[in-house]
Amino acid sequence: MAQPQPVSLTDLDLTQLGEIKKQFEEELNHFTSSFAQLKQAQAKFKACIENVAEINPRNQGKTILVPLTNSLYVPGKLNDPEHVLVDVGTGYFVQKTRPQATKHYQDKVTYIQANLETLEDTIQKKRDNMNAVISVIQMKLQEQTRNTAKA
Repeated sequence: MAQPQPVSLTDLDLTQLGEIKKQFEEELNHFTSSFAQLKQAQAKFKACIENVAEINPRNQGKTILVPLTNSLYVPGKLNDPEHVLVDVGTGYFVQKTRPQATKHYQDKVTYIQANLETLEDTIQKKRDNMNAVISVIQMKLQEQTRNTAKA
């Protein structure tokens, strides 16, 4: 199978350049949206770390609000402040000690941070590519304007 040959942007016409620019814009929108979603997930895991840190033996037997969903809380009593239930995804929960839970959430935050950095690099490369396409489009439009003015 033959390797695709690179094509110089200056060899493309304005219609093709416009299509490439549109594709880059769509990709940038997708990556930017993904970046925002990852940031939100990271913030939720950081909040979980803070919540685990707030549970301590002094609160044993006290009434607390237990979250059933993001917006629904019910009263409950804290019987075992040394263990928490950790949502590990798709509706599965695992009992962990507080230090284990904190490590679990910290690992998630670290993993997401690595993905955010990779995604940020990808976004920057796409922006650079799109700026190169825009520069060539502007150059071709100026050239076209000069040719029309001469004629």
